[in-house]
Amino acid sequence: MTRIPHNLASRRLFLGTSAGLVAAGLMPTSANANRTAGNLHAGTFRFDVTPPMGHSLCGGWIKPVEAVDDPLEAIGYVLLGADKPIVVCVVDWTGILNTAHLKWREALAEAAGTTVDRVTVHCVHQHNAPFACVDAEQIVLDQGDLPHIVELDFFRRCLDSASAAVKQAMKQTVPVTHIATGEIKVNQVASNRRILGPDGKVASQRGSSSTNAEHHSLPEGVIDPMLKTIAFYNKQQKVISSHYYACHPMSYYGDGRVSADFCGLARKQRQQQEPGCTHLYFNGCGGNIGAGKYNDGSKEMRPVLTQRILDGIVGSEQNHDPQPIESVEWHTVDIQPPSDKRFDEQQLMAQISDKAQPVSGRNRPSYTVAWLRRNASLLPITLSSLQINQAAMLHLPAECFVEYQLRAQAAAPDRFVACAAYGDGGPWYIPTAEAYPQGGYAVSVAWCDPAIDRILTNGIYNLLGSKIKA
Repeated sequence: MTRIPHNLASRRLFLGTSAGLVAAGLMPTSANANRTAGNLHAGTFRFDVTPPMGHSLCGGWIKPVEAVDDPLEAIGYVLLGADKPIVVCVVDWTGILNTAHLKWREALAEAAGTTVDRVTVHCVHQHNAPFACVDAEQIVLDQGDLPHIVELDFFRRCLDSASAAVKQAMKQTVPVTHIATGEIKVNQVASNRRILGPDGKVASQRGSSSTNAEHHSLPEGVIDPMLKTIAFYNKQQKVISSHYYACHPMSYYGDGRVSADFCGLARKQRQQQEPGCTHLYFNGCGGNIGAGKYNDGSKEMRPVLTQRILDGIVGSEQNHDPQPIESVEWHTVDIQPPSDKRFDEQQLMAQISDKAQPVSGRNRPSYTVAWLRRNASLLPITLSSLQINQAAMLHLPAECFVEYQLRAQAAAPDRFVACAAYGDGGPWYIPTAEAYPQGGYAVSVAWCDPAIDRILTNGIYNLLGSKIKA
């Protein structure tokens, strides 16, 4: 099985043994299947990850925590009975990147008694929430005058909570005998953020909210309008329900008031409706998708958007037809996308040290430097998929554009493919190759070379067993 080694020396040895694939940016796929799935069972967990008062939000360049409108959660499950345990977790944070993401996976793996390659961690991507990169935190700490990226004591407390929650979940498992899938179109939420001008370049960004009447009048653009749900059952009792929808989840932010925002609030309401089932919400490939066509950023719109997502969640579960589980497979593939040559570490460090720059102009480059250093250390990004019967749950990194999700679905038309992005957030945005020359905000904060399009697409095809794209 492919594993993520725990130290740089073993990473170099691991990658050196597959030099040809490294050159292509793609590492071998590993798979593990339990065709009978006769003893499958699962334990669920949730724990609080709300930052303390005064903690930085969204990387330290918006107002820090001054109030909590509703707490943030990490929610997940441990699946047992298909070789070593599998851990799936989703967190109400903006992002978890690089070493921080590996530390989360290591903590969950150790608690579950499994290997780190069988753990996936994702963020919902709310912005009034922590944006955790411990590598970037060390860079700004060394400056001595910048706000935190993530406070390390708080980060460690969250890992301790994660470990305790998973250990408890392992003691309280229930059988998982059936699986059901469903989907429904969500109305008046998602729209493409990138508005192209007559020259084919990005002329305007619609964003998560907009008061621009033209933004509201223009078409939705390329989106995936479907909210998908995959649910696990113990016979006829629904025990875990995972929901997937591609859209930036912010109605408004920057006011210092912590909130799971409209997607998290919809999940919480569904949890209240069905306390006997653990509900999880995953943001799909929503890097270029927001609610800006339908959201003016007013406080009145948050409950409206919440209800639209909740309607989608409930609707996607209406006609569930649980089927006996016949096969369970876990696949992984490591990718090593190259950094974009636009970014020079020495120049970025000079910018970070320049006290004439605004905080965002100093904190944000620390994420770029963290990626450059991580990539130079040859720590790969792990893609994974959990495939049960004809349902495939893909686990992807960072802020992927929606086109990757649409490609995945097209690559396996005979399967029910659900994408969870916002895993390892190290690369920040992951545009398509054709988006790079179009420009725009997302491209300006995409740390990888355009070759990531081919590398990530091949990785997705590999996970799905589809023909590799040339």
